[in-house]
Amino acid sequence: MKRIYDPVHHFIELEPAEARLLDTPALQRLRRLRQLGLAYLAFPSAEHSRFSHALGALAVGTRAFDELLRHGRQFFTNEADVAYQRRLVRAALILHDVGHGPFSHACEAVLGVRHEDRTRAILARPEIQAHLADIDVDSQHVADLILGQAQSQFPVLAELVSGPNLDADRMDYLQRDAYFTGVAGGKYDADQLLGSLRIFQVEGRQVLGIDRRGVVALESFLLARYMMFASVYFHHTTRMFERILQQALAELWPDPRSLDPIDEFLRWDDFRVLNELRDRDSVPARALRERVRLYAVAAEFNAERDLRAFERCEKALRKAYGDAVWADEQSQLLHRLPLQADPKAPTIWVSTSSGAVVDAREASDLIAKLSGKAYWRKLFVERARVDVTEARRICRDVMRV
Repeated sequence: MKRIYDPVHHFIELEPAEARLLDTPALQRLRRLRQLGLAYLAFPSAEHSRFSHALGALAVGTRAFDELLRHGRQFFTNEADVAYQRRLVRAALILHDVGHGPFSHACEAVLGVRHEDRTRAILARPEIQAHLADIDVDSQHVADLILGQAQSQFPVLAELVSGPNLDADRMDYLQRDAYFTGVAGGKYDADQLLGSLRIFQVEGRQVLGIDRRGVVALESFLLARYMMFASVYFHHTTRMFERILQQALAELWPDPRSLDPIDEFLRWDDFRVLNELRDRDSVPARALRERVRLYAVAAEFNAERDLRAFERCEKALRKAYGDAVWADEQSQLLHRLPLQADPKAPTIWVSTSSGAVVDAREASDLIAKLSGKAYWRKLFVERARVDVTEARRICRDVMRV
């Protein structure tokens, strides 16, 4: 048994076969991918890696699995089934981020290939296949959990690994990102939430949900997601430099197809990108090296349900400054449940005192109010071409109407 110390979850234990999987080049590469991309330009301590996050997701997912087993042993066939599913969920969580590229989403925007597709290719590599066989799990089962395949033989584990609501990925990264950015609003009652996880039978299928005593912890979890999104994930400095990075990557990779071969893709990480940009003289490369802010925020629209004010402001700015205006858009369901704005789709299942299982919006007024689609928008202008003070005045005047 190998023990690794983690500042969020403390000791994380690994079986020898899991440690050997972690030692593969594809997993070690995650040490050189920052979990929060360029957020360190706004939050100097946000230097943590996808490797530490993979370990954290493993720790959270294992605790979650053990709680589900403790309260729902009837959903498992026998001890061999329990042991297999535990090995399976752990292997999937170790590997769940293996397909990310340098600076993740900026990389995807330039190369046009989703990290899930890279993950599929990496999981098919003989080395990874051999290590999964060493752990004694089916590689197809692992892929189904990570890629969220509807036909997964283990639907509850699929929710735990890649679901839209109570997945271990989100349960770890909210705590980890809050810790390393110092944003207190990102914290939630993880112990109570994990202790409240249950398996329910709904309409003939097994689903992941929580006991009614965990509703307050669930509310704190959803509020943490909201606060981290507002404070960190959509921070104007991070968003600005991600746009600049996309421009730099487009220069660095003029042929996006050149990274299609998975061996070539795996040769790239955050460190190599920054090293390649070090001696380039282009405006985006210099801006990244020296933290030069090429854009300024003219107006922000956070968690808006109505886009009319944003549209008026954007129109006025474009009339004044043309293509020197950049509209940054990021909409989300406030609790990311489900991934589309369908008010009829369930969010999280919650048991009631009567024994019924209901949608979380019925169990919590707060969750009901947070539900639905919200729009997040920022309007930036180029500092070199626009009087920033005047641009902000234009937006203020428009929004007063």
